[in-house]
Amino acid sequence: MKDIQDAPRQEMIDIIARIAGADGDHQTSIPGLSIHRHSVAAKLNCAAYKPSVAIIVQGAKRVVLGEETLVYGASDYLLTSIDLPVLSQISLTSPEEPYLSMTFQIDPTRVPALLDTIGHGAAKSAGSPRGMAVSKLTPDLEDTALRLLRLLDRPHDVPVLLPLIEQELLYRLLLGPHGAKLRQMATTESQPHQIGRAVSWLKEHYSRPLRIEDLASRVSMSVSSLHHHFKAITAMSPLQYQKQLRLQEARRLMLEERLDAGNAGHKVGYESQSQFSREYARHFGEPPLRDVGRVRRNLIGRTAGEAEMLSEG
Repeated sequence: MKDIQDAPRQEMIDIIARIAGADGDHQTSIPGLSIHRHSVAAKLNCAAYKPSVAIIVQGAKRVVLGEETLVYGASDYLLTSIDLPVLSQISLTSPEEPYLSMTFQIDPTRVPALLDTIGHGAAKSAGSPRGMAVSKLTPDLEDTALRLLRLLDRPHDVPVLLPLIEQELLYRLLLGPHGAKLRQMATTESQPHQIGRAVSWLKEHYSRPLRIEDLASRVSMSVSSLHHHFKAITAMSPLQYQKQLRLQEARRLMLEERLDAGNAGHKVGYESQSQFSREYARHFGEPPLRDVGRVRRNLIGRTAGEAEMLSEG
């Protein structure tokens, strides 16, 4: 019986291991689907998670959101309902049994039509309002994810079957323990949807000075309501969220565009070099020069940034 139950996950392992022949984060031919393979554990790395479902089929990972840590492993999934800057780390892997996972981006614009079909009350009630949560993979969701992976070997089926599988995947997530997170993000009058608008503005204007009063006005919320709901959903205040965006972008600029620390800090909105260095070291564990030097030394034969600027998964 156990072999029958493990068969879907083993098939997922086989598909991902075959297609992701080398370590790294691999975009596939299917829009929105990426697969991930890592055989060596690394330090915490910065990552930008978009609305998505990430399923681990082998190994384990931990994600640091604000001051919270989420750990998930084989047969778990991570649901992200809003753009979140995080730190992530592969915590269980080996060359013999590498970390393997898949990530599928969620298109929030597809949720309202599905809710109209199944009913807004079908999505389970929200527990925590947090925009990220870990759950056990159900057989139904696992079956849907496996059929999505199988499309990688059947490109002629993608135009017809991908929209159907994507709709089923959203349906399974909506009926899951955290389905209300997706429902609320798609409901325009809800606070999560307003926080989503605030997040979008911060992402576009992260280098500008932030006045909380202006941001609250933009999303039609009071300052106190913005603070309360923003932290409840992202585990950060708006200022902390902006700081993480700035630091992650500065790190990318130093790694990929070879800017020095002073220019990178200035470009993302820091007027004080010493403040930038302090906050960078506090966030990444090392001052900019030492951190970037370590990353470059570790990127043997790889494009700068690919190994450490991880996407979700």
